[in-house]
Amino acid sequence: MAAAQILAVILFAVMFLLIVSEKIERHLVSLGCGLLMLVLVFGICMKSPAAIIDTLSLQSFFSPDFWYQAGEAGESSSGINWSTILFIAGMMLMVEGMGKAGFFRWLCLELARLVRYRTVPLFIVFMVMSSILAMFIDSITVILFLAAATVELARLLRFNPVPMIISEIFCANLGGSATMCGDPPNIIIGTSLGYSFADFITNTGVIAGLALILVIVYFFFCFRRELEKSAADRGEISFPDPKDAIENRRDFAISSAIFAAAVILLVTHAQTGLTVAAIGVFIGAVTLAAAGKEAAELLKKVDYKTLLFFIGLFIVVGGLEQTGILELIAAFIAQVSGDNARIMVAIVLWISAVASAFVDNIPFAATMIPVIRSLSAAQGVDLSVLAWALSMGTDIGGSATPIGASANVVGISVAAKEGHLIGWGKYCRYAAPATALVVLFSMLAIYVRYF
Repeated sequence: MAAAQILAVILFAVMFLLIVSEKIERHLVSLGCGLLMLVLVFGICMKSPAAIIDTLSLQSFFSPDFWYQAGEAGESSSGINWSTILFIAGMMLMVEGMGKAGFFRWLCLELARLVRYRTVPLFIVFMVMSSILAMFIDSITVILFLAAATVELARLLRFNPVPMIISEIFCANLGGSATMCGDPPNIIIGTSLGYSFADFITNTGVIAGLALILVIVYFFFCFRRELEKSAADRGEISFPDPKDAIENRRDFAISSAIFAAAVILLVTHAQTGLTVAAIGVFIGAVTLAAAGKEAAELLKKVDYKTLLFFIGLFIVVGGLEQTGILELIAAFIAQVSGDNARIMVAIVLWISAVASAFVDNIPFAATMIPVIRSLSAAQGVDLSVLAWALSMGTDIGGSATPIGASANVVGISVAAKEGHLIGWGKYCRYAAPATALVVLFSMLAIYVRYF
């Protein structure tokens, strides 16, 4: 097993370095490293066909729980999270359909009109909207929607959309930490430990709300000059009427109805039992059915490279799970923290944040749940306090790098598709300090409130 662990870590490091270098397309890197993980680690080192089967997770499609269940805890299994893949694909189809119907252009013009076409107020409005929407809708959907709207608006108002997209991504991850249905780790934590929507909103929600103010100020000072320069350079622009963006009222009404249905299904999925996989497939199918003869055109516009990147990434992270690397990290936290509650909270928070910046936070959160449960029982620390630390660490830590959270990958892909490349250097220069700032604030807030 030692050889398998070392090789798994090497493959993850190689994948990470190649993605950062940006010399090879990231979906080719992740798929290549994923294939090597299956062959070298699982096949040669571990000689475990079961590990390959578990990581590919194809059997999940035939499980009733994959499509319908009371909670989402079952989706945290090792390997490829097909639920996420199907959900993203369905949302991509919906967003393409909405874009074709003129929904984003209409929304952009309405928002621009409300803030009198001023770039800085629009920048702030989009950050707030990103956080609020992500409290109730999956952050992937929020970013698919807002990034597309931002690019459209940038084209109309002649400003650089990159600062706004980076800020929206961060705020979506922050907003997702506020509620139980906001981010997948929260769903796992809530269903595993028995916490409700109200428990999250009154604990992590308060921290996230205060942190949002801090984040808005931070990003405003980071991008103030760039935004003001964009506003000054655009000159005189004749702004079209928002109603003119709606070329076909029927298509607009249908796309709006599909979006409303997606929001309702996502907000109520804990009550209905429908998983995000089922919701993604349903929304994608309805969008294609509504498109009629133009369905093939929508299918061609789906960003398949991003979906393939996720598949490869899930396989590589599955290797870290199967070889016990994530368990070693969890055991380290238990050993170092001892019986000091404050140190325990700090370690859970910061280790979760750092780990989630580089590996998928879903399996990490699932791995950490039994650890914080045993820590609470052995050391007498309030389990809920450790749960809130784990939630904030995994949700916010993913904002630090372009691959830390699904919303980051999707937002950057939407920008790149429109010719606005956001490299690792550009993203991390602004998002990494913001992540450290919010994690530090979260730690202090937990100390003040619970100790």
